[in-house]
Amino acid sequence: MKPADYPPPWSDAEAVAPPGPLDEAIEVGVLVVGAGPAGLAAAIRLGQLMAADPEAAGRLGEVPVAIVEKGKGPGSHLLSGAVINPKPLYSLLEGLRAPGDIPSYGEVPGESVQMLTASRALPLPVPPTMRNHGNVIVSLSQLGRFLAEVAEEVGAMILPETSAQQLLVDAGQVVGVRTGDKGRGREGEPLGRFEPGSDIRARVTILAEGTQGHLTGAAFDRFRLTGENPQTWALGVKEVWKVATPLAKIIHTMGWPLRSPARFREFGGSFIYPMGDDMLTIGLVVGLDYTDADLSVHDLLQELKTHPRIRPLLEGGERVGWGAKTIPEGGFVALPRKLWAPGVLIAGDGAGLVNVPALKGIHYAIESGRQAAESAWRALAPDGRPGFMTDYDESMRASFVWRDLRKVRNMRQAFKHGFWVGGALASVETATLGKLPLPDRPTERDASHEVITSDRAATYPVPDGTLTFDKLSSVFLSGNRTRDDQPNHVRVQTNVPAEIGELWVRMCPAAVYETEPAADGLVDVKITPSNCVQCGAITAKGGRLTPPEGGSGPEYTLT
Repeated sequence: MKPADYPPPWSDAEAVAPPGPLDEAIEVGVLVVGAGPAGLAAAIRLGQLMAADPEAAGRLGEVPVAIVEKGKGPGSHLLSGAVINPKPLYSLLEGLRAPGDIPSYGEVPGESVQMLTASRALPLPVPPTMRNHGNVIVSLSQLGRFLAEVAEEVGAMILPETSAQQLLVDAGQVVGVRTGDKGRGREGEPLGRFEPGSDIRARVTILAEGTQGHLTGAAFDRFRLTGENPQTWALGVKEVWKVATPLAKIIHTMGWPLRSPARFREFGGSFIYPMGDDMLTIGLVVGLDYTDADLSVHDLLQELKTHPRIRPLLEGGERVGWGAKTIPEGGFVALPRKLWAPGVLIAGDGAGLVNVPALKGIHYAIESGRQAAESAWRALAPDGRPGFMTDYDESMRASFVWRDLRKVRNMRQAFKHGFWVGGALASVETATLGKLPLPDRPTERDASHEVITSDRAATYPVPDGTLTFDKLSSVFLSGNRTRDDQPNHVRVQTNVPAEIGELWVRMCPAAVYETEPAADGLVDVKITPSNCVQCGAITAKGGRLTPPEGGSGPEYTLT
């Protein structure tokens, strides 16, 4: 059986609506959905363009640029490793901020790659795709807050705690978004603090929602933007630790605790990055095309920390942060057919702009946001056409983003053959800069793989509250503030075979799902949506995550 055999009670058509009366709408020039790297880069670049041409800026109205952000504030939902290539960021901020003003933990001081077995760590040469000389270590949530300050300084209005629920489409063109209601009860009934959503009308809308974007998925469906191959994802779970001893270099690991046989389809690895002298971040990323219902990325991370090479790095320390997020992994072959539709542009992780072998995507998000802003600006000129923005596709296809992704376009798919065969095939692609092998390998939906069961969960460590932790204490550490009594925003089948139910229970890092026995060998799936940290894994593996009430979810500060 496959998760895809039990699709959620959801249609992307639910996320598309005609606009309401114009006199009841909020009107803006350019609307950006999502205050992440791509969206904030777009807003900053638009601010620069407006400063250079105040007359043109005046044509965009009283609110020339607005950003809607579903989190409590910018940065609240941002999570990544993160080691970034800073060049696009420096270029974007030239004249606004000096490189030294950007919040970071400095350049990568050194690096190592290690192959783990259950008891040993074997050093490996650093692959060309993973070399980080000159790159910078950051907290993405901190970087998001910094970029939001810059965006506001150059004229953007940020609307936090605002979920974009529906694309407004009129005569085949996106004309803005409808925001979600606030203050509804579990059954959708208005409570005493009820506030209805609003239509925000825009001449151009930039979708920069990040991974598993709600409106991005609707736009792909409505305008048939999906490419030949489906997008695939990985799930990353990370922790931030205060430590007694500084970490001298970044560390990447592969191998244990993942299994190498092809039948498990377990692909991924860990990262450990210094964050100054007294902190480090440790995380594990695993592809969501795995087959074993017993696999839990959160629990694998706990197991990883018990390794004799890893445990000493954390001894005497304290866990101060935790979070989880999906990452698009389909790469070049899974890119959309187009990055635009009439009235709308798509940037960043929502477009799948991530280089999996290099573990990089933030600088691509920044570059795509910059280019989306420039395309929107040209479209809004007196002789422009907001419904026809082909220049965005053209500029992206001519950029370093496209060149980088093309070179590694078949690497991720190679690992469906298992770790060793996949590693050999990936080496060939690295050596030939992506020219071999031919033809391009297709991707497969994460939910399309047969589910197997094992006794893998029996080996997960029992949480001790010092080195290893359970899911609920981790959700608490994320700062999650979702109301217990708001409507359920998670769509799944609630009566499924036990293997599917167990898959969702184990997969979720936030303990959202439980199962109870039902008739005919099926189980009833019970959902606790207030636990959800909006990682998006359920959308990849058979369900659908929709936006909860604005301001819900985690409040990340160090991730």
